[in-house]
Amino acid sequence: MILSIILLILLALAFDFLNGFHDSANSIATIVSTRVLSPRLAVIWAAFFNFIAFLFFGLHVANTIGKGIVDIAIIDNGIIFGTLIGACGWNIITWFFGLPTSSSHALIGGMIGSALVKAGSGSLVWSGIIKTVSFIFISPIVGLILGLFLGVLVYWIFRKSVPVKVDHIFRKGQLLSAALYSMGHGGNDAQKTMGIIASLLFSAGFLGSKFYIPFWIVLSCHAAIALGTMFGGWRIVKTMGQKVAKLKPIDGFCAELGASVMLFVSSGLGVPVSTTHTITGAIMGVGSIKRLSAVKWGVAGRIVWAWILTIPCSAAISALAYLLIRKF
Repeated sequence: MILSIILLILLALAFDFLNGFHDSANSIATIVSTRVLSPRLAVIWAAFFNFIAFLFFGLHVANTIGKGIVDIAIIDNGIIFGTLIGACGWNIITWFFGLPTSSSHALIGGMIGSALVKAGSGSLVWSGIIKTVSFIFISPIVGLILGLFLGVLVYWIFRKSVPVKVDHIFRKGQLLSAALYSMGHGGNDAQKTMGIIASLLFSAGFLGSKFYIPFWIVLSCHAAIALGTMFGGWRIVKTMGQKVAKLKPIDGFCAELGASVMLFVSSGLGVPVSTTHTITGAIMGVGSIKRLSAVKWGVAGRIVWAWILTIPCSAAISALAYLLIRKF
């Protein structure tokens, strides 16, 4: 019993590492593509702010994942195993194809798949699922609007400035915007794994009668996602930083700042949004300022299809994993 729980915690931290690895592209793609930082320095910068995010955010998202997607009464080792295999499997598949999909929704899809196999649709907390799924569409749209708004505003403010001066200012500004975005990423994404580990411990009786997130879980999850970020998912960096739209430092600043605002608000509300969806929308918004054709909509369409498929595909992998583990 205890050994299986330890192994599942390690698997959860492996997912968190993979989350950071997969989503490092979101944190560093703009700052690398604008050549403000080298890839090596960019991942160190992002990893640091991923880790310290716990100092600035509450645990609202962790509580949503822990008890707001699936009825916590049905959680057991098999469900957690299926959830993590489903999420990790889909992350690996999309990393291989260079698609910036959502680790968050892969995790939620994993929970749904194994819960459906064990206890049917009655075990799902529909209010939490609907709120989370709705943000598949809300977060990129809001990211796009914020990126577009900030881009128009900043371009207007600096409309009479010399391009070399603007470039110099926003090379420094991108250090701040990338830090804020990485902090928002760590504050939202690391909490999802915290919720999984805490629900596992609660179901096993290690947390007593009240669900809460122990501090050691907070630290270990932030450390795992930061470590994953340091290793970086370079295939996705290329898609995010070069294939969606060509960016200058001023564009990267506006995209990261717009996405940061969305992440800070959603984390405060306890909504587990996709950092990937948010930054992609913001990049599209900034890229469309000059002309709509500046955004490579064919690449964007491929990304959107991957978003739509994330929950059902990770749910299917999870359901299969749960069926297999139940036989042993």
